[in-house]
Amino acid sequence: MNIPVQIKDDLAFLASLRRDLHAHPELGFEEERTSSIVAQLLEEAGIKVHRGLGGTGVVGTLKAGSGTRAIGLRADMDALAMPEIAERSYKSTVAGKMHACGHDGHTAMLLGAARHLAAVKGFSGTVHFIFQPAEEGRGGAKRMVEEGLFELFPCDAVYGLHNMPGLAVDEIAVVEGPQLASSDSWRITFRGTGTHGAKPHLGRDPITAAGTFLASLQTIVGRVVDPLQPAVVSACSLQAGDPKALNVIPDKVEIGGTARAYSANVRDQLEVEIGRLAQGTAAMYGIDVDYQFERRIPPVVNDANATQQALAAARAVLGDKVRTSFPPSTAGDDFAFFAQNAPGCYVWLGNGPAVDGALHHNSAYDFNDAAIGYGVAYWVKLVEGELTSPA
Repeated sequence: MNIPVQIKDDLAFLASLRRDLHAHPELGFEEERTSSIVAQLLEEAGIKVHRGLGGTGVVGTLKAGSGTRAIGLRADMDALAMPEIAERSYKSTVAGKMHACGHDGHTAMLLGAARHLAAVKGFSGTVHFIFQPAEEGRGGAKRMVEEGLFELFPCDAVYGLHNMPGLAVDEIAVVEGPQLASSDSWRITFRGTGTHGAKPHLGRDPITAAGTFLASLQTIVGRVVDPLQPAVVSACSLQAGDPKALNVIPDKVEIGGTARAYSANVRDQLEVEIGRLAQGTAAMYGIDVDYQFERRIPPVVNDANATQQALAAARAVLGDKVRTSFPPSTAGDDFAFFAQNAPGCYVWLGNGPAVDGALHHNSAYDFNDAAIGYGVAYWVKLVEGELTSPA
């Protein structure tokens, strides 16, 4: 494994930093302490710092040589609103908040790469270190883009990295094409006419309509979407009636859920078909329906050329431990908004075994510090390969 000595010498500091961030988790758009630490370390390394995009976002810019190409490297900084149950010396000090997805590790690795690149400057061009707030469903990437990220910091390519439990810490998956699904929300309200539970003929029952809708929902994926195109439609919330009034048919039923796809066409299809099914069900039962489909996060699809650059860097560091075949995830990541503005590639770095089932968003999860060196070395090789110094 090819980890430069200078990076190895920094690993104790980076692991300590990662654990400090872990002990002080901050939710999306609240990353005041985290972003201040990031900005301070970048400035101490001689990197120009811009703060405030997305509220708590930080962008560090480092230039070297005469190259005109510019790339962006992204790390997310936010934690999750959930308790940490595992006992460890650096356990979360904030009740109900924890780093359960490894963003503490992502931040530490990108800072390590920035420190090394600022000291060595073995490249020619411009690299933007993008420390993003609010990846966990709060729209941090979209807000940074809307506030001018790529106008202020133009990028010819942009790259993301996420840890992956189940892959060894010295493994990395670099795969062209879809990596993460779109993540959209839908809400339906069936509006009938409430009545006595013993006299259903005097009303219009929205609960029976909801039952028909839910029983038919999976026909969208099973019978409408091309079976060669992955898709997920799930109902995740159902609100109807009052458990203290079991003789009352309510006026309305509210249903909500999620829809996932890897292509724009299937994403469009899911929006149309959920609405069509809701409207048809309402018509069948003679009731009204309200339908909302909220497009939250597009799919993450790796660009071919950017993937080749990432693959070369990964092989330079991890050799035959690089995987070029790895299943995409039905989770979402708003890195997709960055990749809509520049060719992008998102890779999976191993986090070691999922101990006791502690995968992402598990209250016992922890980022594996043994992965830090590989992540830093990957980022460094990627910059040096993308922004090659003249011979």
